[in-house]
Amino acid sequence: MKLFIIRHGDPDYEHDSLTPTGRMEAEALSERMKNIRADKCYVSPLGRAKETAAPCLAKMNMQAEELLWLREFAPRVQRTEKIGVAWDWLPEDREKMPYAFDPERWTQYPALEEAHVKEEIEWIRNEFGALLEKHGYRKEGNFFKAVRSNNDTIVLFCHFGLECVLLSYLLNLPVFTLWHTTIAAPTGVTVVATEERREGKAQFRMLTFGDTSHLYAAGMQPSFSGRFRECFTNDDERKD
Repeated sequence: MKLFIIRHGDPDYEHDSLTPTGRMEAEALSERMKNIRADKCYVSPLGRAKETAAPCLAKMNMQAEELLWLREFAPRVQRTEKIGVAWDWLPEDREKMPYAFDPERWTQYPALEEAHVKEEIEWIRNEFGALLEKHGYRKEGNFFKAVRSNNDTIVLFCHFGLECVLLSYLLNLPVFTLWHTTIAAPTGVTVVATEERREGKAQFRMLTFGDTSHLYAAGMQPSFSGRFRECFTNDDERKD
């Protein structure tokens, strides 16, 4: 089985939609996705994800099932300076978190506990696990049982913070590390596929992460959304 996990286009967060650039990115993405023979598509209920999916689905001649848990990772936490998303902490603030990069204990921090981050992650993983089992693969420990081995292609239109939670489940990687050391640019395409080297047992391997080659093919540069300034003196780039 192959999973396409796709981040939405350049967002207008205030209106939960795409910017004009985001709509052009979505159109470029659709030129790539029209050649993908998907068996099933799923989409976040948020506007920016649905708006990204629409031109792709039209060209793929597909419809997408809307899933609540594919929305962006929702908890808001009281960080040192302000209330913000759970997946964005300044390096100096992470240094004060005793278990920040412990894959088992990282949620044991007052602000994360107050925001019920652990419970949200468990809910998403349970829902994702149920979806994977519906498509033939059940997680058992760090691997998957191939209950119904298949070559199906599944497409998920969603969000970066949420994508990291999905990848942490598939690849057994710490989600907090993924949040702070990776970025999938708007309309970035991540592809993860099963490997079944022994009958009945599978693992997932990431083939591409946040690929934006479709944007370059359309003569565009990836949007900066989700990134922070590359150099502190780059005042035209986001600091916080």
